[in-house]
Amino acid sequence: MRQALRCTRPGGGVGFVGVPHGAGTDGQELFFSPVGPRGGPAPVRALLQDLMERVLDGRIDPGGVFDPALPLEEAAEGYRGMDERRAIETLLRP
Repeated sequence: MRQALRCTRPGGGVGFVGVPHGAGTDGQELFFSPVGPRGGPAPVRALLQDLMERVLDGRIDPGGVFDPALPLEEAAEGYRGMDERRAIETLLRP
């Protein structure tokens, strides 16, 4: 968050969704920053059960998020692709 605030030009905005437990930022830095933060919580745990049921029974197709889909034994390549910014999210299948 600090890096995002400091590398955004004055008048710009920083968007965020969710915050890791224990993460925080200095309120004084936010107060004096010429950048506007905008965001909110992402209650994954509250929604996960319902979303998984929708995916598993075919009401939601999560496939549009994944590029590429790889067999489980190629997991290392999937992580490498995300690290090198060649992939957004990798789907690992059996």
